[in-house]
Amino acid sequence: MTTTAAPRLEEITPKNLKAALGIRVRPDQKFAVEPVVHSLAEAYVHPGSAWPRLIMDGDRAVGFLMAFLDIDWHEDGGSVVRSGLWRLNIAADEQGKGYGRFAVHAVAGELRRRGTKELYVTWSPGAHGPEHFYLGLGFHKTGETADTETVGVLPLP
Repeated sequence: MTTTAAPRLEEITPKNLKAALGIRVRPDQKFAVEPVVHSLAEAYVHPGSAWPRLIMDGDRAVGFLMAFLDIDWHEDGGSVVRSGLWRLNIAADEQGKGYGRFAVHAVAGELRRRGTKELYVTWSPGAHGPEHFYLGLGFHKTGETADTETVGVLPLP
């Protein structure tokens, strides 16, 4: 990872909102992730379960993530409470530098701190989708789908 400082997460504030809104993925990835503005709108209407953060490297905004915390996940007519990674947007010119890996590890650390034992994620299938990335980090497909997305889980020992 090319860094000027250790990457870190920051809460979204009036001071860094413009930087967060400026995060753009590559054009061929737009099908796989909503823009940051959409995520922030969802965070606004789900304040108890959304955990949005800006990924910073020094004074540069390099990405955005949003975790979901203890949501009611409907499964086969039943219901389970799950937490995981809701969104991950790494700026197009910052990809391949380890920021996505950092983001997943940061969410895993936050969930462990909260006593969570598994980190869930969904991804859009496709040639330019993030499946290879998530499987490479140790996620396993659950066999479920959420809408048209694949569901993956990472145990948090």
